[in-house]
Amino acid sequence: MTSPTASPVTAPRILARCRALVRPALSRAVRQLHPWHAEITAFSLGWDGVDGDDVPGAHGKGVRQALAVLGAEAVGAEARDAVPGAVAVELIHTFSLLHDDIMDGDETRRRRATAWKAYGTGPAVLAGDALFAQAVRTLTDAPGRQCAPALRLLAGTLTDLVHGQADDLLFESRPWTGPDAVRAQEYRLMAERKTGALLGCAAGLGALLGGAGRTEADALAAAGRHLGVAFQAADDVLGIWGDPAVTGKPVHGDLGRGKKTFPVLAALAAGGPAATELAALLRGGPLDEESVRRAAALVEEAGGRAAATAEAHGHLERARACLESVSSAPDAVEEMLTLFPYIVDRAL
Repeated sequence: MTSPTASPVTAPRILARCRALVRPALSRAVRQLHPWHAEITAFSLGWDGVDGDDVPGAHGKGVRQALAVLGAEAVGAEARDAVPGAVAVELIHTFSLLHDDIMDGDETRRRRATAWKAYGTGPAVLAGDALFAQAVRTLTDAPGRQCAPALRLLAGTLTDLVHGQADDLLFESRPWTGPDAVRAQEYRLMAERKTGALLGCAAGLGALLGGAGRTEADALAAAGRHLGVAFQAADDVLGIWGDPAVTGKPVHGDLGRGKKTFPVLAALAAGGPAATELAALLRGGPLDEESVRRAAALVEEAGGRAAATAEAHGHLERARACLESVSSAPDAVEEMLTLFPYIVDRAL
């Protein structure tokens, strides 16, 4: 039990501890790439060179790394057992961001140029492919007898990831209303695949590499998947109403791009005058600055923002419930429970 004088275990402390544990192995994995790919990867990770320090404000929080480490600790294993899994999921996450930024046409991430803007589309695609291969190699080289189930989990995750990304892109060509409109349940499934699968994989890999049985590994993976849906709903709120100083993206950015996100879909499904006006506005084609502001107000008036917040909190509760069957190391589970709301509530 923590003594009254001990420093509180906060989410930032948890993330920092896990990043520090994983960073040496992650740097070694990046150094094994072609020097050009290593340079692009270091840039994407927010590092000052492959062996340099983090660039302030340009690096990620390391959420997936932390989930892998905590997944191992939650089943009573040593944190170091999870390091190959943590490295693999971070490489896959970086690969997905490199390709996502190209597909979405995003020119900035974490308040600086995306890799394809800095290095070109071809080099960014190739660097992503190299990261994909390196992630598989990292797990293949992991010690112990859990390599095969770990690889199976990663392979299934990659299938889900590209499936979810395909659905997300296809949603853009579907109408806002009518029988072919995107439904909330379709969006949830897309979010679980695109975002939740890798978070679930991180926690599940940590458990597997820590020697856990299938029941505990599956429970942790399910918790991560629910966390992913919660995170996506919260991120959708941030994509419309987020502070550009925090997000590094323009306010109402997702609306301006006509992106189908949970708050908008929920608002349209709610019915009523605000939903009717919103549908007419969206069907009218690209929105100018004034129309985007009006659309954001209508989404909120129709209940879209509240619905997305409720969606995030609902899946957060489901994620917590999944951890109830994991009891090998209560302190590590408690750290996961500390981390989960921090990840989601940043936008709410």
